Amino acid sequence: MDRELLAHFPVVIAVARRGGFAAAAAELGMSPSTVSHAVKAVEDRLGIPLFARTTRSVSLTEAGNTFVAVIGPALADIQEVVEHIRADKGKVTGLLRLNVPRVALPMAITAVIAQMTWRHPELTIEITSEDGLMDIVANGYDAGVRLGEMIDEDMVAIRLTPPFKAIMVAAPEYLAANGEPKSIAQLRQHNCIGFRLVASGGVYAWELRENGADVTARVHGTTRVTDPLYARELALAGVGIAYVFEPLVRADIREKRLRWIIPDAAIEEPGLFLYFPRRASDAPKLRAFITAARDVLKP
Repeated sequence: MDRELLAHFPVVIAVARRGGFAAAAAELGMSPSTVSHAVKAVEDRLGIPLFARTTRSVSLTEAGNTFVAVIGPALADIQEVVEHIRADKGKVTGLLRLNVPRVALPMAITAVIAQMTWRHPELTIEITSEDGLMDIVANGYDAGVRLGEMIDEDMVAIRLTPPFKAIMVAAPEYLAANGEPKSIAQLRQHNCIGFRLVASGGVYAWELRENGADVTARVHGTTRVTDPLYARELALAGVGIAYVFEPLVRADIREKRLRWIIPDAAIEEPGLFLYFPRRASDAPKLRAFITAARDVLKP
């Protein structure tokens, strides 16, 4: 196998992972035509198509699935060996791809990234903000961040934050104009900022506590968001009542920009965790991230 053809293999893997030539080209920093040429070169040499192409989609053929299933892990192993060798010389290099819900960025990830930039300037960290659950392995991520209760049992989980509460807050101006609810039932009389679940398309029912039992409240209002951080902004603007994680609004409550309402109704979440497949736990870039997270966050 000639060297030029070997250089095309990562391009084929990227097209398979991203599901298209344009998306793979954007990821690799190449032009779509260059990506297409690389894939065609491999297909011509093998004498069989790896992808079925239409005007609307690109999908793997049976031969393509076999090729990716074998070559993908082999390329990952090669990259891992290279990173281990460089790590032995005191350098953490390569690309660390993380899948992180946007709400976790200010709560944990930003501070760790700042520390990693200082400690390991030759490492590139790519973060995809994704609130829907996905298979991080199938989509080419080294690790992901989720609430503890949402992580599969076959994954290694490392705690990033202590447990925290999910609470309801509103601006003093809103409460002055509309009154402050004293019970979950009274939420029906208020403008509540709803949350649309991107993955399922459903509207999230607020999970609350009442008389020591878990309950759900299907709230209504004039605004619905898909970004929990924007719910905080709307609450600060006096739009209505928001359901948020307490660490995100801790400073707002302390500075009296927001008021915590019906405190007894708050539920406790298990906290944020970094998770990854067991085979990835020896990767120098991931170990470096875990070390920085423990030093910075002290969970």
